[in-house]
Amino acid sequence: MPWAQAFVALVALAAAALYLFMGARVGAARAKYNVVAPATAGNPIFERTFRVQQNTLEQLPVFLVGLYFFSAHLSALGAAIIGVIWLLGRVLYMQSYIADPAKRGPGALITFASEAVLVIGGAVGVIRSIM
Repeated sequence: MPWAQAFVALVALAAAALYLFMGARVGAARAKYNVVAPATAGNPIFERTFRVQQNTLEQLPVFLVGLYFFSAHLSALGAAIIGVIWLLGRVLYMQSYIADPAKRGPGALITFASEAVLVIGGAVGVIRSIM
């Protein structure tokens, strides 16, 4: 596996690790704020922590598909770099949303922009490869 493709694999694994970390935070918040499963409401900090994890789950398929196709058909190094930006956006989103949901915008924008570049770039790469 070329080094750039290995970098893409590390980014994908880091995304999975971040999601696992967010899940652990949800579990810890359930215990701390006494929100018994299957409840998803009851304490504002728990609810924010839960929503961050759920929003990340909603974003992961688009991110991973874009990461793969951009990497395979356009640039593995470019995909990896954009993937790192996505990860930073997710961390910013997590921190800002839990602190104050009104301040989640920058992290959400970084996430969306990264995904859009990956998906559009991946599509361009695929189309170029069949022409």
